[in-house]
Amino acid sequence: MSILKSFFNLTNEILPSELAYAHCDIPCGIYDPYAAQLAAHTIIRMDSLIRDLKVPADNASPQDLADYHAKLSRYVAVKEQHAEICKHEIAVLWGDYFKPEHLQSNPDLHTLVWNTLKSASKSKQSVNIADAEALLVNVQKVAEVFWKTKGIPTERVKNLYPSEHDVVLPKA
Repeated sequence: MSILKSFFNLTNEILPSELAYAHCDIPCGIYDPYAAQLAAHTIIRMDSLIRDLKVPADNASPQDLADYHAKLSRYVAVKEQHAEICKHEIAVLWGDYFKPEHLQSNPDLHTLVWNTLKSASKSKQSVNIADAEALLVNVQKVAEVFWKTKGIPTERVKNLYPSEHDVVLPKA
């Protein structure tokens, strides 16, 4: 047996440690579904901007065509990024925060998280504000469950974003 292993065995006998359980890898203790909501709002906004973007006429100048394609590319890229942010934030809550007792008190949670992740993927597949709004509704439901597990009531607050939809926040 190595000296180091002997040292740790002796230390453990003298000062036994208790087994610790953590809900995340660090554990950080900092979770909030707000970033997922913000991402869903951004997807709605990008769909609106794409929908309202004027397609250049057949006789448009090269500069007008370039501007159109640049804007469209940027809107699509931002939409894709925020769909991934939304999926990541929901997956972190699912994998690191929610515990078996949360599923017991919220039996539809598994289906809600699954549907939310699927909605985020679907929102990337087309320019459909209804799909983006369905994603936001699911994310808001996850936010309500999240705060409920902490015993904190929520409220829906009208936001000032161009998406013009509510944000679920802990009630002050």
